[in-house]
Amino acid sequence: MKRIQLLLIALLILISTSGFSQYIQSEGSKKFDALLQLINYAYVDSTDESKIVEKAIIASLKELDPHSVYIPKEELKKMNEPLVGNFEGIGIQYNILHDTLLVVSPISGGPSEKVGLMAGDKIIEVDGESIAGIGIQNSDVQSKLRGKKGTKVNLSIKRRSSKEILNFTITRDKIPIFSVDASYMADDEIGYIKVNRFARNTIEEFKDGLSKLQKQNMKHLIIDLTGNGGGYLQTAIQLADEVLDDKKLVVYTEGIKSPKQEYYTTSKGGFEQGKLVVLIDEGSASASEILSGAIQDYDRGLVIGRRSFGKGLVQKPFTLPDGSAIRLTVSRYHTPSGRCIQRPYDDGKEEYYKEYLRRLNNGEFISADSIDLPDSLQYKTLNSKRTVYGGGGIMPDVFVPVDTTLYSDYFGKVNRKGLFNEFALTYTNINREELLAKYKTVKDFNTLFDAEQELLNDFIAFAEDNDVEKKEEQIETSKKVLVIRLKALVARNLWDTSAYFQIANELNDSYLKAIKEINSNTFKKEKLVYK
Repeated sequence: MKRIQLLLIALLILISTSGFSQYIQSEGSKKFDALLQLINYAYVDSTDESKIVEKAIIASLKELDPHSVYIPKEELKKMNEPLVGNFEGIGIQYNILHDTLLVVSPISGGPSEKVGLMAGDKIIEVDGESIAGIGIQNSDVQSKLRGKKGTKVNLSIKRRSSKEILNFTITRDKIPIFSVDASYMADDEIGYIKVNRFARNTIEEFKDGLSKLQKQNMKHLIIDLTGNGGGYLQTAIQLADEVLDDKKLVVYTEGIKSPKQEYYTTSKGGFEQGKLVVLIDEGSASASEILSGAIQDYDRGLVIGRRSFGKGLVQKPFTLPDGSAIRLTVSRYHTPSGRCIQRPYDDGKEEYYKEYLRRLNNGEFISADSIDLPDSLQYKTLNSKRTVYGGGGIMPDVFVPVDTTLYSDYFGKVNRKGLFNEFALTYTNINREELLAKYKTVKDFNTLFDAEQELLNDFIAFAEDNDVEKKEEQIETSKKVLVIRLKALVARNLWDTSAYFQIANELNDSYLKAIKEINSNTFKKEKLVYK
């Protein structure tokens, strides 16, 4: 059953039953069908045919590229949620703190906000069943609070400002999953937008963020794609349309069985003039590479950070008869200059996904000189004729190494134990009203709140109570990152994720480099197109 030939045949059989039989019927499929019939007729023990075939599909896809995958029926909806852009539930951001379900914030416009749930509320009962002090897990929370639109759930809430237990009946609804984490002004002229995925609603969120920043007299823009693993191809094209001129080729796809297809910008974008920087790193993949590659190829902006993941394969979903599906690679994509940035996968999936460790061991996160790219992978940008590379991710125009100087064993321990988040949640829950009364905006909080004075010593004591020994020298080494991380988390708990990045980006060297480059003569020197 493990022979590759038979496994591939199993996959072909299933696809043939879902409407593609005219293309892939073969003697091999008949052979495997005969094998299944023989097993059912003569095998010594009872068997589960669907399980045998499912394992055959999974093993078959392992012999293809790293991004062709099988998705069981029960997992399909959950896997699609982040890209579709919503799920059905009560609409809260939550955390489990001291075995208690704590509302970090109700999602704006969601059903929990509409009935009056507030940040800091503790949910102690769901439909009359106590959930406090029972070791509740994230999976338990989702099973109890998620549900079909229109269904109701009864919650009992403990709120600091009330001696009484508060009871709420919430009607579940569709809840948006946001793909733009942050949009704010980095300085008087530079806007910043953080995109975490390319989902169905991303372009609307991006446009909203862009409009908000333009009302604050934004002239230049940083788009942060670090850690963005991709998403819908069409969304990447739509985003490119916002920053590139009309009728520009954004990307083209091509495969042996998929004819060449070209995708162009179609309308006037929201930010076609002004200096543009795109931030990428080793976690930026697929659609992130399409967008950053197009911007780089047209010399529209500066790409800053570290080499991206290197995923240049396009998957198409195929539904199987039982409701499960496969995402099968059907073509490769190419940037406007002709680059295919897919990195090699000849050594199999396991080696392919060890790429992060390989780059780390090679010193790539510290020095760009450690990256060996042959001349055969060189391309020229379309306007300024700068040298760019294909064959293994997008190489940034400006390399920014990982800074490890602020990190220590002490920082690693408190971080792995989740103490930052736990401390910040507790502190915010106790001091929320006082903080919001004193600091009206995130900018006020960032400027005036002395996190070292207010938080650091208490946090060190809290860590000691949680079995992390106080290490003076290591704390001094990591003081800056300790203080800023705590301050950013408190800001997130008071406001939103955008507030977190507004403070945490003080530790982001790529972000700081972007501001520096925008304010220098680099764009003029590199003949970038921004006017």
